Amino acid sequence: MRGLDYRWIETLDAVVDYRSFEKAAKKLCISQSAVSQRIKQLEKWSSQPVLVREQPPRATLVGQKLLGLYRRVSLLEQDLLPDLNSSDSDLPIDVSIATNADSLATWLLPSLAPILLESKLALNFIVDDENRTLEKLRTGEVVGAICIENNSIPGCVADFLGISEYICVASPGFCQRYFSDGVTRESLMKAPAVVFNQYDHMHEQFIQKNFSLSITSVVKHTVRSSEAFVNLTTLGVAYSLIPKLQISDELKEGGLVNIVPELSISNPLYWHHWQLESGVLKQLSNAIIQYAKEKLPQQK
Repeated sequence: MRGLDYRWIETLDAVVDYRSFEKAAKKLCISQSAVSQRIKQLEKWSSQPVLVREQPPRATLVGQKLLGLYRRVSLLEQDLLPDLNSSDSDLPIDVSIATNADSLATWLLPSLAPILLESKLALNFIVDDENRTLEKLRTGEVVGAICIENNSIPGCVADFLGISEYICVASPGFCQRYFSDGVTRESLMKAPAVVFNQYDHMHEQFIQKNFSLSITSVVKHTVRSSEAFVNLTTLGVAYSLIPKLQISDELKEGGLVNIVPELSISNPLYWHHWQLESGVLKQLSNAIIQYAKEKLPQQK
């Protein structure tokens, strides 16, 4: 892009990443005034603010788009330079992926294990609700995102991975305590449930659709860990909706019981990634897609 100095965006990235002009200056080995000057030059070039000057500083919408461009160029550079200059071959390639917690806790890590053993990657997982991960790709924070949205954004493609089936489970002791007369609207109003975070609306949709209950009518615990989700349920503290893939052993051994076998929620998962990929990025996408198609149901 004519007239754009990537050092300006590098400085913006440092300010946002290190959350201050002072720390960005130390990282870049320049003065704090030089940091300010570069940001001003970038804003002059773009004819609009790129940074909201609050504590901590944050990028504007235009700033986010520029950061997305910069991170893509940096990643492609990291992927290309080892083929052109062997002296850089020992440097790891930094790769950020947005994923929902359940995929990370079940099939995603095994899908990436082979490529991690063969390639010099430094992975950064950004974990968010499967309804929100695509925004991370849109802003350039990540190179790929696992989400339930099938419509791709410009410059990217969406590959179908499979179905994540959630079933409603509880421990045998919990069932005896709360559901001895069956799972009903009345018993669910007394039984504690588990939700992941404030963006997790799956449980709310489940009880609303099947039992005409609002989430405000039930007792709920909030945990932000898929592993804690399972632990809280197996301990008999609450019932919950958990991916069937994650609790296959607990179901076989009787530690958890499917309390409503006729009901479940099936979420389609898609891998959103750049349309033009090469090298290790293409290998990473292929590994995710192929493994998911082997391990996840491909239809309801």
